[in-house]
Amino acid sequence: MPRRHRSKTTRGESRTSGEPSPAQRYARFRESRRRRDSEAARFSAMQPFELDDFQLEANDALEAGSNVLVAAPTGAGKTVVADFAVFLAQRRNVKAFYTTPIKALSNQKYHDLAEVYGADRVGLLTGDTSLNSEADIVVMTTEVLRNMLYEHSTTLEALRYVILDEVHYLADRFRGPVWEEVIIHLPPEVRIVGLSATVSNVEDFSRWIASVRGETRLVVSEHRPVPLEQHVMLQADERTEPELFDLYRGGSDALNAGLVNRLDQLDRRAARRSGGRDAARRGGKAVRARRGHDAKPQRHTPRRWAVIDELDFLGLLPGIYFIFSRNGCDQAVEQCIDAGLELTTEAEARRIRRIVDDMVEGQLSREDLKALQFSRFRFALEEGFASHHAGMIALFRQIVERLFEEGLVKVVFATETLALGINMPARSVVVEKLEKFDGTGHVGLTPGEFTQLTGRAGRRGIDTIGHAVVVDHPGFVPATAAALSSKRVYPLHSSFRPTFNMAVNLLNSSDVATARTTLDHSYAQWEANESAWQLEARMETLEQALRGYERAFACEHGDFAGFMELRMRLTDLERTERRRLKQRAFASQRERSQAFRDLDRRIARLRAEEQRHPCRACPDLQTHLKWGHRWARERRELERVRHRYESRTGSVARQFDRICGILRQLGYLEPCAAGNGDDYLLTEAGQLLRRLYSEQDIVLAQAIREGVFDGLTPSQLASVMSALVYEARRGGGGEPRYYPGGPGGAVATAADGLRRVFGRLDVMCEDAGLDELRRLDFGIADIVHGWAEGEPLSRVLHGTDLTGGDFVRNVKRLADVLQQVAAAEPYLGGGHAGLAEAARQAADRVNRGVVAYTGVE
Repeated sequence: MPRRHRSKTTRGESRTSGEPSPAQRYARFRESRRRRDSEAARFSAMQPFELDDFQLEANDALEAGSNVLVAAPTGAGKTVVADFAVFLAQRRNVKAFYTTPIKALSNQKYHDLAEVYGADRVGLLTGDTSLNSEADIVVMTTEVLRNMLYEHSTTLEALRYVILDEVHYLADRFRGPVWEEVIIHLPPEVRIVGLSATVSNVEDFSRWIASVRGETRLVVSEHRPVPLEQHVMLQADERTEPELFDLYRGGSDALNAGLVNRLDQLDRRAARRSGGRDAARRGGKAVRARRGHDAKPQRHTPRRWAVIDELDFLGLLPGIYFIFSRNGCDQAVEQCIDAGLELTTEAEARRIRRIVDDMVEGQLSREDLKALQFSRFRFALEEGFASHHAGMIALFRQIVERLFEEGLVKVVFATETLALGINMPARSVVVEKLEKFDGTGHVGLTPGEFTQLTGRAGRRGIDTIGHAVVVDHPGFVPATAAALSSKRVYPLHSSFRPTFNMAVNLLNSSDVATARTTLDHSYAQWEANESAWQLEARMETLEQALRGYERAFACEHGDFAGFMELRMRLTDLERTERRRLKQRAFASQRERSQAFRDLDRRIARLRAEEQRHPCRACPDLQTHLKWGHRWARERRELERVRHRYESRTGSVARQFDRICGILRQLGYLEPCAAGNGDDYLLTEAGQLLRRLYSEQDIVLAQAIREGVFDGLTPSQLASVMSALVYEARRGGGGEPRYYPGGPGGAVATAADGLRRVFGRLDVMCEDAGLDELRRLDFGIADIVHGWAEGEPLSRVLHGTDLTGGDFVRNVKRLADVLQQVAAAEPYLGGGHAGLAEAARQAADRVNRGVVAYTGVE
């Protein structure tokens, strides 16, 4: 690659002057000498390409001792900065940890670093895999590093650099808080390298990191190494070829008029066709009844196989086709095969078969492969197609990734999980729809999500242009695609919240005041403090409005504001409280009936009090009520704003205090014998909870203490504990097809006990103002029991909707929790003899076959 020409102008030197002064020449000489002798310069010289300016800037800052946050588009080369951190650690004879949000990324980075530094100098820790853990370079998931910090692991000795890949993942609702825990708790001598997408509030995020960790250099690059062109794929009908239109006109920001006109033509054509069909069906009554009177006739949506055929004809493959449904990805592969598409040559097909067979050999049994429909999977690969989603087992996903990277598979139909950092760039990226199902309903893609998807388009060093293609679909308008592609980024907001496990780990090594201070350093609290002033102004405005309404409804018969408060409380009980009770999980029907009887009595008392209030006799009651209803509306708004204000100022520490209250009530904490009464010591139960990192940490700990799992066989234990990790993708009823041993058996009895524990804890959390606990789900209890008993994969999955990938992922999580219970043996208490051994055996039983496969070679 030719070297770019750089300006030789130094700071303080006029661009229009002649020869530089002697002082300027000497300064320039010293700077060039420093750069030539720097580690950053040595690293740059080793690279097969010239580093970009943002990479040079970040590397210089890191070598100078600063933390570094790099925000750049996908494919821009952020990982070069991470690689320099590892290089710098090796040169300085210290440790470097490389953290990623998902195991697939950890595995990939482990292989990359092992190739450079040798497998003997690189380790891997992903929860279910431990290789060379004491190496000077260790790749791990972020959760593993968090656990190390809480355990004060000796592995942290000599650690000086931590790379946080995909650091914007801390916005993730479920796993995001781990990133903040790591950033807060890392030793002060450790420098962090954060790699992020170009989020819009990256300056705020950088300032927060600086407030926690000291000097932090923010390096932002919005330059894409491979320019991206935006397109839209249309198709008039099944008989015509698809048409590819540019979204924008000639490199400008204006929409392509030709695209808009063509869409209008197709809309009119659809309307004419619809009108003809309506007339043929009894004046259109049948169609209107089915569609609704105002339903707009829809244009023809291009078929998936037709889109691929057109992209192949235009030379825009290889491509990644994003479909926001696992079933949709699998169906797309079948549709391409049924349409007779073949994207590979005979030589490529033979090579694909050899690679696939080599990767599978010795990993899975013939029976497991049959259960996973391996033959169909391999046939599709040989034709050039593949799915890639979380419903597939890791081995199959790794096969797809390798074949795509080698240019053998031409099209991958993928869910959005593929966009998260995995190194699979393509010439083109296809987005099927601009909306997706988020678990509760269909929502539009955000600019950040769209950018993450299309960022895979354009292979650096191979393609001069990347192509992003949106497929025409019902409701599509070009302006929506333009809005998504023109916004450069999305805001990054914290999802941090204290947990029971976090609380006991903080209190294990610090007092309450120090723990609160630590939590006040979270990005969540930093964000809350930054926006509190706006809420203060809103509260002042509302308070003024309330005073005005109170003057308007002043009543000589009594306190009219008090009368309105009575009516508001009555409304809350009759509506909100009754709905809350309907949604609450009760330990028994008797307890449920008692709760509703108590509510009815409270409502009756309030209603009688409201009827007796002196303001009821006021002749101007209706006039006062007119102002009173407005007062009530503003009063509720003030309460909401005040709650938001209070929840933001010191909100994280307040949640921590509520958690501590529950932990003290349950016996996990006890007051210090000496001190001000505000500090706690961990009991033996607290030490147990410290070692349980499950999302259901408090439920698991309390169930152990109450003997819910005592006396269970390893298979029965695995069956019951599956409810703590399993979460059905579409909700589900939370019940298995049957309970092993029958309704009165040990599994069903333990499940009832676990439900009772959960119900009590859920009520305690709700009463304390904490988020409700995630519901228990026993949906795979029978499947896990069969697997633990040694049944083959084909049998345990027979007759279920569970995919191989979902089965493996849930059982791996279960094995991890079982291993935590086994490792916590010293803190289980003498009354639970045998539980640790049962957990150890259960973990071994479920971690076999396809579950035990890690993908690390």
